[in-house]
Amino acid sequence: MSDSSISAPDLSTSYPRSPRVSLAGYVVAARTLDKCRAEVAGTLGEYHFDCPLDKLFFDFTGITADQFREQVATGASDEEMATWIEGNSKVSEKREVIQWNNDLRFKRISEMPIELQEFLEGYIPGNLPEGRVVYYWFDVYDIEEERL
Repeated sequence: MSDSSISAPDLSTSYPRSPRVSLAGYVVAARTLDKCRAEVAGTLGEYHFDCPLDKLFFDFTGITADQFREQVATGASDEEMATWIEGNSKVSEKREVIQWNNDLRFKRISEMPIELQEFLEGYIPGNLPEGRVVYYWFDVYDIEEERL
């Protein structure tokens, strides 16, 4: 699927936003949006939309990847997507969002399911510069994508 009318980043030559960047008050959402736009536009590169990180956002909000993709395909701006997310999320309490955001922002690899720990055990030394210390899960993205 490719739609050149969608304003999308070219993720074969650039990076999506950090998972730390929030949209509609949710971490991960802006990154998910960048990848979805790139998928719709055919500029996803080696990234994956609806990956395990995106699924955390979808599972928490109750929004499906298909619903999200359908809205993105309308050409909605960041502001319009934020309004849409707010209107379609099953989460109504701001405190729940704050707690979820902070859990992800400060999640250590040792706190993740063993399958992800096992994956990251090989991924980190194979994809991050030698000697870079990963304090939190999101550091993996930000180091690899040269934000840290």
